[in-house]
Amino acid sequence: MYKNLVAALAVACCISPVFSQTADKPLKIGFVYVAPLADTGWVRQHDEGRLAVESALGNKVKTTYVENVAEGPDAERVIRDLAATGHQLIFTPSFGYMEPTLKVAQEFPAVRFESITGYKTAPNVATANARYYEGRYLAGIAAGRMTKTNVAGYVAGFAIPEVVQGINAFALGLRSVNPKAVVKVVWLNTWFDPTRERDAAMTLFNQDVDVIAFHTVSSAIMAAAQERGKLAIAYHSDMRKIAPDAQILAVTHQWGAYYTQRARAVLDGSWKSGNVWGGVREGMIRVEGFGSAVPAAVQQEVLARQKDIAAGKLQPFRAREALLDNEGRQVIAAGQSLSDAQILGMNWLVQGVQGKLP
Repeated sequence: MYKNLVAALAVACCISPVFSQTADKPLKIGFVYVAPLADTGWVRQHDEGRLAVESALGNKVKTTYVENVAEGPDAERVIRDLAATGHQLIFTPSFGYMEPTLKVAQEFPAVRFESITGYKTAPNVATANARYYEGRYLAGIAAGRMTKTNVAGYVAGFAIPEVVQGINAFALGLRSVNPKAVVKVVWLNTWFDPTRERDAAMTLFNQDVDVIAFHTVSSAIMAAAQERGKLAIAYHSDMRKIAPDAQILAVTHQWGAYYTQRARAVLDGSWKSGNVWGGVREGMIRVEGFGSAVPAAVQQEVLARQKDIAAGKLQPFRAREALLDNEGRQVIAAGQSLSDAQILGMNWLVQGVQGKLP
């Protein structure tokens, strides 16, 4: 798995100036988190990545994190403070951190920045993201097998391509095993607001939704599903401690190998800017944490499809038959697949998803 990730990095990275790190001092690495550090969720998974770096590299590194940093001016201030206080590698894992990262990077050309979920690079700014949609497709298969009402819900943060990809992949996985099922979406225009996340979940549960997925940061939706006796797909990390009866499975993000490899690259002077987009095959995304209510046959089916994705046999955005959006327009011709560029620019909702992009 790690070798695959290194190979992906070697292919994806472009040529840029090589930096080196002095051997007598630990490499100071900074992390900026968009929400408070909790036991589960988006921030937790990135902090697990930070801890993996410490475990792998020991006294060669010294890590720092700043939590609950809003996107925008606050992020720019925090990133600049980290750069000004000697941090030579800074990870900024939130889409809204991209522009602040680029701005600060211009002021500190000797510092290396990793814009996680961003897409703009610079000589000292690399980008990386995960193919979350692969896990979403697998989760959709499980949801399609488990729903009794044939109505799934989805609470979404912002209508950026990354989120749209996940909604569409979830719907495609869902309908691949249950063509009658539909997906209802609620948009929040925020990543982290536990009260609104919970309210959105409750609204969907009142509309016949019996299984729910989400693309927000907290675990509030899992807790709501547990409270209402519904089923839910955990995101970012395993949330069975919060929703032991509700969780169907978890789509988890694995950042430790990537973060460690990038820190090693700074230490040995081989760091280069580039763009990495890894998924199941690279070990950056996986499904795990099946709930006790999920039959063994469903678990086996999902894990088999996960192996198919890893082997390149299954692509969520490959159409056996012509695929339509939810307004009836063809978006993928029969037998064709979307290119990475088309997936990255996705701005439509697939047939079976109710609602419109905001």
